[in-house]
Amino acid sequence: MINKNYYENGNLKDKEKMNIKDLFKYYSETRDKETRDILIEKHLYIAEILSKKYANRGIEYDDIYQVACIGLIYAIDRFDIDKGYEFSSFATPTIIGEIKKYFRDKGWTIRVPRRIQELSKKINNAKVYLSQELQRSPTIEDIAEYLNSTEEEVLEAMEASKVYTPQSLDVTYDSNNDDKDINLAELIGEDDYYFSKIENNDFLMKTMEKLNDVEKQILIERYFNKKTQVNIAKSLNISQMTVSRIEKRVLEKLRKEIEKTLID
Repeated sequence: MINKNYYENGNLKDKEKMNIKDLFKYYSETRDKETRDILIEKHLYIAEILSKKYANRGIEYDDIYQVACIGLIYAIDRFDIDKGYEFSSFATPTIIGEIKKYFRDKGWTIRVPRRIQELSKKINNAKVYLSQELQRSPTIEDIAEYLNSTEEEVLEAMEASKVYTPQSLDVTYDSNNDDKDINLAELIGEDDYYFSKIENNDFLMKTMEKLNDVEKQILIERYFNKKTQVNIAKSLNISQMTVSRIEKRVLEKLRKEIEKTLID
């Protein structure tokens, strides 16, 4: 229960003068809208701080701030003062979660320049206006003239706006064959497994030329024939410790060759 000193003649005194802990207790007991509004106002700074961290990432600050405020309200409604947590510690992940969700739903998939984003918005508005004004779909030339931009700028913004919403790989297109549609996934190239295999084999063969006969044999027996160090040691009539030492030396040579290849 909240402090009885806050009551006067059975009614709650000025809530603005109450401490945060008692405000939360009173709100949890009554769900009083006025108390909720006071709590929101007293904690708007949290929403503001977190919003600024996500500014200049493709979405207007005001939009982010509104989402952060919604997250703040959710946090106030869910907060339990009796659990002993600081409200700021509880509210922060809730607000950030709402902001990130908004970015996933509304944000640009790929970061594009702000001027392109702003022009893209203008183009969308121009399309609506010109469609009504001209009673037809506006051309690129119509839009460019209306916005006092070049046709190249309009085309650039329209192309960039396609990254705003990623396209599903399951989307289908009509094919020349009437019996079957083609998925977008089928039209996208993919890495050929055998190309990388050829490259790896070529690298391995060139590297093995720099190994002596014993090193080559240990490498082949260990990693191609899957033999243990003990079995290799017996076949070569050397100790298992020697095999282990040679194997480490071979792997070190391979590592250096890989590093050299990446640098080159």
